Amino acid sequence: MRAWNRAKLLWGYLARRSRLGALPVEYIVETTAKCNLYCPMCPRETHKQPKADMTDEVFQRLVREAGDSAEHMMLIGLGEPFMDPHIFERIEFCHQHSISALLSTNGTFLDERNAARILDSPLDQITLSFDGAKKETFEFYRKGANFEKVRDNFVRFARMKHERRSKVQVVVQMVVMEGNRAEVDEFLEFWSAVAGVDQVRIKEDETNLMRPDAGHAAGEWKHPCHYLWRGPMYVKQNGDVYPCCQSYMLDGAPLANIAETPLADIWNSEAMQGMRRLHAAGRGGEVDICSRCCTTIPHPALVTGSLLFHARTVRRLLPLIERLTYLSKLPGKLLRPAHRV
Repeated sequence: MRAWNRAKLLWGYLARRSRLGALPVEYIVETTAKCNLYCPMCPRETHKQPKADMTDEVFQRLVREAGDSAEHMMLIGLGEPFMDPHIFERIEFCHQHSISALLSTNGTFLDERNAARILDSPLDQITLSFDGAKKETFEFYRKGANFEKVRDNFVRFARMKHERRSKVQVVVQMVVMEGNRAEVDEFLEFWSAVAGVDQVRIKEDETNLMRPDAGHAAGEWKHPCHYLWRGPMYVKQNGDVYPCCQSYMLDGAPLANIAETPLADIWNSEAMQGMRRLHAAGRGGEVDICSRCCTTIPHPALVTGSLLFHARTVRRLLPLIERLTYLSKLPGKLLRPAHRV
């Protein structure tokens, strides 16, 4: 069923269809809007968030409607997942529906107890966000966090994973920004030597807060955005559904609410089809949120590859592809980030 769903999405992407006979393979699901840190590059600084969690009704409806086609759910958003009191139940619910789950954490709650619970869970992958190799840099970008404490939490977790021979994929990630770009080599050297770390990810900043003039120039729209054909769609804590996480952060309107509208109807709504038609015609820049978006648009060869393999495999390969591109070992046109306009 899932392979057939991917095949239909691939055909729809290659044929530039606006209406698709399949559902997304990936979702970003914000199970909580609560967070304990204040970070200058985070949209929480401009979009006030409620101190609330996604209800079980909304979460379970999403999973059940997506269950036969969804391959991967990233249980992340503008909140810290470990502030969701039901996060471990959510991971288990995804597993029961054969959907692999990913978490991304700021590490402040990753004590030995939570580390053990993660390793005992069916979680497929966890991203450990650590945006700096030096104390001053890290604490500038992660206001409210302590460099030594978070680093120790991450190192302990990775070593526990290694000792248990757990299969969970551990990715340590740095989002590259102006203030930490000079620390990439030091970051790579330190985390590559920690037992239990599977990959070190060097990720481009995809928010507009630190570079408000960034975006995709009109002449850059040679390829349609993969989000519109394969996902991930973004589901906010209250059930509002957006074409992607960037559309919310750039003040786009929600397509609908999953508690009120079937997922299939949202995915093929007139708004989604209209965006697909413009992107297919090379006119993505006419969509306001797309013109201001900083997200990298992969080359069609990579999008095609991402629909030939299970989304879990793609998610595991992504840090490697990004790193090879960053280190100039793959052509930059495969993953070309947005430029200043």
